[in-house]
Amino acid sequence: MVKNRKEVFNLNREPIAPIESQVIWKNYRFTVLTTALIRIEHDSNRVFEDHATQTVLNRNFTTPEFTKKENDEYLEIITSKAHLIFLKEEGGFTKHNFRIEAIGNYSLYHSTWYFGETPETLKGTARTLDFSDGPIDLEEGLMNKDGYSVFDDSTSMRLMDDSWVEKRPKGVTDIYFFGYGRDYLGTLKDYHHLTGKTPVLPRFALGNWWSRYYPYSQDGYKRLINEFEARNLPFSVAVMDMDWHICDVPAKFGSGWTGYTWDRELFPDPEEFLSWLDNHGLRTTLNLHPANGVQPFEEMYEPMAKELGVDFEDEKPINFDIANPDFLGAYFRYLHHPHEELGVDFWWIDWQQGSVTKVEGLDPLWMLNHYHFMDNGRGGKRPLIFSRYAGLGSHRYPIGFSGDTAATWNTLDFQPYFTATSSNVGYGWWSHDIGGHFGGIKDNELFVRWVQFGVFSPINRLHSQDGEFSGKEPWRYGRIAENIVSRFMRLRHRMVPYLYTMNVLNHYDDFPLIRPMYYHHPWKDEAYDVPNQYYFGTQMIVAPITNPMKNDLRLGKVKVWLPEGRWYDFFIHRSYEGDRVIDMYRSLSAYPVFVKAGGIVPLDQSFSNHTEIPKNMEVMIYAGDNGSFSLYEDDGTGKRIEEVTTKMSLKWKDEGEDWAVFQINKPEGNQDVLPKERQFNLSLVGFVCQKMPQVYVNDVLVDIEVKRKGKIIEVLIPKQPIDSSYIVYFKEVQLKKNDMHVELFRFLDRAQLPASLKEKIHSTIIRGKTSARVISALLALDLGEELMDAISEIVWANPDDVD
Repeated sequence: MVKNRKEVFNLNREPIAPIESQVIWKNYRFTVLTTALIRIEHDSNRVFEDHATQTVLNRNFTTPEFTKKENDEYLEIITSKAHLIFLKEEGGFTKHNFRIEAIGNYSLYHSTWYFGETPETLKGTARTLDFSDGPIDLEEGLMNKDGYSVFDDSTSMRLMDDSWVEKRPKGVTDIYFFGYGRDYLGTLKDYHHLTGKTPVLPRFALGNWWSRYYPYSQDGYKRLINEFEARNLPFSVAVMDMDWHICDVPAKFGSGWTGYTWDRELFPDPEEFLSWLDNHGLRTTLNLHPANGVQPFEEMYEPMAKELGVDFEDEKPINFDIANPDFLGAYFRYLHHPHEELGVDFWWIDWQQGSVTKVEGLDPLWMLNHYHFMDNGRGGKRPLIFSRYAGLGSHRYPIGFSGDTAATWNTLDFQPYFTATSSNVGYGWWSHDIGGHFGGIKDNELFVRWVQFGVFSPINRLHSQDGEFSGKEPWRYGRIAENIVSRFMRLRHRMVPYLYTMNVLNHYDDFPLIRPMYYHHPWKDEAYDVPNQYYFGTQMIVAPITNPMKNDLRLGKVKVWLPEGRWYDFFIHRSYEGDRVIDMYRSLSAYPVFVKAGGIVPLDQSFSNHTEIPKNMEVMIYAGDNGSFSLYEDDGTGKRIEEVTTKMSLKWKDEGEDWAVFQINKPEGNQDVLPKERQFNLSLVGFVCQKMPQVYVNDVLVDIEVKRKGKIIEVLIPKQPIDSSYIVYFKEVQLKKNDMHVELFRFLDRAQLPASLKEKIHSTIIRGKTSARVISALLALDLGEELMDAISEIVWANPDDVD
């Protein structure tokens, strides 16, 4: 029974607000949680809610400063961020008796909320993208340019101390007002305090996932994994769709969509199979469609039926009853724990049957997500599920499955915006069907662009529908596409040190991996005009290409807004002057990812299915400004809570100086989780070093190897004990200039244009000594708009900084 396992199923909570934060008048209660977060309640019986709910766990904020003004007619509460005005009258709130103004110069007329209105926000997310082919409507979120938002918790279930849920009385009002202005990150921080932290994902979740709706056999799946390994394609998660269990059942037992018994014809030895996957570095999740209950043909039917009092002799089915704690307890004990003992790591809860149970207001998807997640964490491991979004508070139960989408450019074009905007409700770990699930036309370019987005999205999971011609194996898309996709998928595993650090920051600092541009530039109009562009962690900006290439140029195009400063393209290493909007063009093998000057990006030097802490690391360092990075590492499973922090910093040369310094500090924390030794390669982007860098390890000068790799200078430091500290001196260092003429030659050489036109453009470029002269001369050639834009991007990337 679930109630007997409350140590497993109870969330940590502190639902009672300080009495000093509460203002009560008759059947109304106002709770000032922060200067910008106010709870308003009305209950005709004057029984206010002090339990946690499905959404809200913690109301224990420190009482902020506020002023209460009251007379016979009005009650006012004033903070530095909000002004609440209530016309005292019984019978509940109305738009005529209640309003709150967000204090600040956000809007001339639209920064006041009147009770009952729905603010028009910057949107949030949706339950699913199932069957979509492009944009869908999103729910409202917590961020609003006009300074405020609200969410209504009036109908959410109580979370009781015995770990079960309870229906609340009808007719109550329980609403939270957020008046944080355009402090979007501040909104998220207090929202997470109110509703609970986003958990830290296990490290393996950040690698590539393989998924396909296909009736694999045990031997066939092994052959596939061996083929991936032979082609150096790393995966860390094996997603088994529904054909792992018996699907071909007599009609009297339903469709076979629900199942819990391994299909022994396909998988004769499940335990050996799961062990084999684990030995090859893959964790396993099994697909689950629980709606049809447990049918008599299932292996575990009889003992479960006996416990629940179901007539097993007459083969009565065990109905799915998520609102029954006795059923839920048996559901885990008989249907899931035995599989987990064999080696299943977590469950893909593929619930598609709506939001209705026998208890009014109780969403079965929320129940499945909550109890599956908590149950998966028993024994102290870091819990994980894979399921659809079930409303505010769902960030506590990662990872999100966005559903079955069309395999089209329209779908790809919507997903970056959808993913970034979901951070507006704290939901930062979406997993999409990379490549699309159903329909569409086979398109190598589309597949490449989708995988590129997947690599720079929260979870990179390749997936497809059933059918012999729908698989997403990269070699099925031609040699060029395979090579590009393989390179990006290897990069995903090399980025795990960076991604895992962002995973930890998301938990502790409420700082999601993917953030809309306006989070950091709330008063810049341009930040709202690039909805598909987003920050990717602390060091990167990504601007996905989501439309087909321009045929004559053989380049994909995307509009990019770069904030103020100097930026470097992560792949082609071109530098850009920021604070402007640029149309950017990229070949199929490149992708618009940018790192600001002073950026530090840690990578694994190698890749494999395993996502373990690396012994050999590459650190990419970007010239031109000061910067820092704190690398977080732990055992990746949660069994050792303490993480290790390795701080890195770049001090760029001050004006009038010609040297810069890079440091790697000694790791702080539990070093037992780290390798005994570590070897660093430093990749210097944008550096021109007139003298050999000097590397000191524990204050002792060591021999190094320095070599050039394209536009990058590599500094290879010998392997050192893990507790070493490093100081690297770059003397007579300068910023590297863009090589405009070489880049334009490469662009013309690739473009599918008449040779005579290429020669004319090239000679014009050669004669131009500066960016302005080149552009002026090219304008006289009356080139087409796309061609001129593509050339202009290269010329004007950094107009005062060309070689």
